[in-house]
Amino acid sequence: MAIAKTTLLFVLAAAAEIGGAWLVWQSVREGKDWWWAGLGVIALGLYGFVATLQPDAHFGRILAAYGGVFVAGSLAWGMVFDGFRPDRWDIAGSVICLAGVAVIMFAPRNAG
Repeated sequence: MAIAKTTLLFVLAAAAEIGGAWLVWQSVREGKDWWWAGLGVIALGLYGFVATLQPDAHFGRILAAYGGVFVAGSLAWGMVFDGFRPDRWDIAGSVICLAGVAVIMFAPRNAG
């Protein structure tokens, strides 16, 4: 259950952060209306709250692991919303990052 909760929260955090950054990008770089950036700022704020819901109590661990989720999620977001097609190196890098996430979050640790 903890793995499922952690994974779901990472997916929600990625959607909020990557989506928020994408909305700001669309406003600033692609000439969309200013309110796109405003929605992006709200989504980025929601990302900060979602991260606090993780079962692990260590800020550094959560944010370090989320970095790997962000890498893979950003490539996936680009594929869905911008037509980006990752090459084999993008895919290899994101797999390495996700393996790092698994080690950081799910490796057995001493309770004491």
